[in-house]
Amino acid sequence: MIAPSASDTRILSDFASDAARLILEQARAAIAERGTFRIALAGGETPAGIYAKMAEFAADLPWQRVQFTFGDERCVAPSDAQSNFRMAKQSLFHRAGIAEGNVFRVRGELPPEEAALEYEGKLAAFASRLNEARYVHDLVLLGLGPDGHTASLFPGSPALDEVERNVIPTIGPKPPPQRITMTFPLINAARRVFFLVNDPAKQPVIDDILAGRNGHPAGKIRPDHGQVTWLIGRK
Repeated sequence: MIAPSASDTRILSDFASDAARLILEQARAAIAERGTFRIALAGGETPAGIYAKMAEFAADLPWQRVQFTFGDERCVAPSDAQSNFRMAKQSLFHRAGIAEGNVFRVRGELPPEEAALEYEGKLAAFASRLNEARYVHDLVLLGLGPDGHTASLFPGSPALDEVERNVIPTIGPKPPPQRITMTFPLINAARRVFFLVNDPAKQPVIDDILAGRNGHPAGKIRPDHGQVTWLIGRK
């Protein structure tokens, strides 16, 4: 078993391609061991190229055995340009021919609390069938903001103190402000977490976290029985 909170760093010369290959390694290993691969996707601009490469490199992957969730979502319609689902659909789901039933979408078009409760219930129902206290992801993909936020867990937010719920509504500092996010308890139930960082300006934040100066929200990502890997792009 991987030691709790173990972490490592990978420097990637071809960020999108190298990250895609590492994610697909995790997918194939999980499918071989447990029959399915459960992955939480990150939003924002950085992952889009990675998702496109995943679709390109894994034509032979049994996508019907992959279950997708979202670490956070903006409270917008799925067709909105700000939607994390829309980005993933365009870059990965459509290109790889992934069935709608394999994607657990956050319905951001609903009132925020309703959307959060619905998503939390969907994950809980699946987890209960496997006798899991919380839904256990094989891999959670996360980004990193210059302020140290990850998913939609922002500095100073009450969401940082949540210890019971798995999915909650929250407010972000930039438009669109209303968000739905996974909480630390759910993220830290994962078997593995990959941080995707392709911006050298964020290195001081990474250095703080790796040194144990965990004032940043991302520093609270410490899986109970898993591992954190930092995938860092270098030109």
